[in-house]
Amino acid sequence: MSTNTLQTGNKLAPLQMADGRQLSLDHPLVMGIINITPDSFYDGGKYTNPKNAIEQVDKLLTEGADIIDIGAASTRPGAELISPENELKRILPVLDAVITKHPHAIISIDTFHSEVAEECVNHGAAIINDISGGTLDGKMIDTVAKLKVPYIIMHMQGSPQNMQIEPVYNNVVNEVYDFLADRVKAARTAGIKQLVIDPGFGFGKTVEHNYLLLRNLSKFKELGLPILAGVSRKSMINKVLKTKPENALTGTIALNTLALLQGANILRVHDVKEAKQVIKMVNQFLHPDTQV
Repeated sequence: MSTNTLQTGNKLAPLQMADGRQLSLDHPLVMGIINITPDSFYDGGKYTNPKNAIEQVDKLLTEGADIIDIGAASTRPGAELISPENELKRILPVLDAVITKHPHAIISIDTFHSEVAEECVNHGAAIINDISGGTLDGKMIDTVAKLKVPYIIMHMQGSPQNMQIEPVYNNVVNEVYDFLADRVKAARTAGIKQLVIDPGFGFGKTVEHNYLLLRNLSKFKELGLPILAGVSRKSMINKVLKTKPENALTGTIALNTLALLQGANILRVHDVKEAKQVIKMVNQFLHPDTQV
């Protein structure tokens, strides 16, 4: 039996890359994380060397990652912003090495800088994953429209430097929904056809906000777009379990299970093998007659 047969509600069209490749959304996808930063909250410093990064990409692809998401600027709470020039100095050697070894891999770039997005797509990246939904760089949406690549729009209150300083909402679910709806409209107006939405777990939210969003994740299906859930090893797990990111795999598995049951289409994770197993188990739960 395929490990990816879980249906996630209303049928979505495949995610179309600019070069014609497609990712079917008839089942959940797994996005494997590669942080080539010295200071990310979980794996900072591990993959700054292209050789180490390639070895991790090999592992994630072998375990079944559908997308590899490469980021060169830490967006953990309180992180210092770096310039697009420095971001490119970090990311291009790794991106080029990955694409040379894995030319058919679908690579996403985690950036909010339009300059970085354009240069990386020119080097073979296929998707842009923007934590700000185009609010931190006014050129981003027009740049992505020109590049004709899929665009992941995430919600964040504030910026990485201040987002976790007492975030406040009147109604977090409605406000995040309205933000995403507004940014989707702006993206479509600019001509972006391939869109994914992400409520931004941990980006300007308290633990309570995060769990309210998770409980109501199915509401975001009303926007008619694929939903990405990124909860892997985050503080919404660590604060509840009184643990650290390196010990948060069990909590990650639990929340990924809940996200799938609420309609998530893409799981963004550090641990691909476990995410694939979660998908298989949830599929069996929802479809008990599925032949094992």
